[in-house]
Amino acid sequence: MRAFFERLGHWALMGITYMDGTSRMFFRACAALVTPPFRPHIVIAQIEYTGIQSILVATITALFTGAVMALQMAFSLERFGAESFAANVLAVSLVRELGPVLTGLLVGGRVGAGITAEVGSMQVTEQIDAIRSLGADPIRELVTPKILACAVVLPILTVFAIEVGIVSGMVVSMLELDVNPVFYMRQVNDILEISDFLGGLGKSAFFGVIIGVVGCYKGFNTRGGTVGVGKATTESVVNICLSILVADLFLTKIFMILFQA
Repeated sequence: MRAFFERLGHWALMGITYMDGTSRMFFRACAALVTPPFRPHIVIAQIEYTGIQSILVATITALFTGAVMALQMAFSLERFGAESFAANVLAVSLVRELGPVLTGLLVGGRVGAGITAEVGSMQVTEQIDAIRSLGADPIRELVTPKILACAVVLPILTVFAIEVGIVSGMVVSMLELDVNPVFYMRQVNDILEISDFLGGLGKSAFFGVIIGVVGCYKGFNTRGGTVGVGKATTESVVNICLSILVADLFLTKIFMILFQA
């Protein structure tokens, strides 16, 4: 029992340290965002890296997610004679939940690992110390552009993924349920509301912040040379995925309260 409680206390202490470190980094990055000097060219470069190079990941994820969901509903709803509701269920699921979460998880794994590897390599080779010795702020130079780029790009990728998922679901519905594509798109247009899109995009922006903050935090705390970089990269991907899933629960409840008020 003593060993159990010691381990439990160790995990609790690690969680508190993690929350404290990421929160401090986030607020320092926000302060650097609104105070000069500004670095727009660095943000643009990060947007290109985060967004353009992640389009293929988001596309493939959405393509097969929409197709699998439509295929599952083709058999499930057919039992109840409710095939006409397939488009409604698919559209709401993609816009509110699956689009933001799956895009955040897949893009977060790719981008978060890259951020941690980049910053972690700079940390173990003392490049970050060199930035400080030159009188520059590493938070302003490294962290703020990455967080901003992730927060801007992820909602855009989510919209793209939702469109791809809806179209792939339409194709499967046409083949499996013989649904008219015009009727399908009319059902999608009728069921979706602006609050659905605002909730999904709000989640995506928050997930982007999580990816940038966690990736940079793990990079700044990398120790142990190249072996430490690999370990920090693995921990970064795991922490990003868990943080997105936990945050999704609370964000869903918050947006439900906001849009029902």
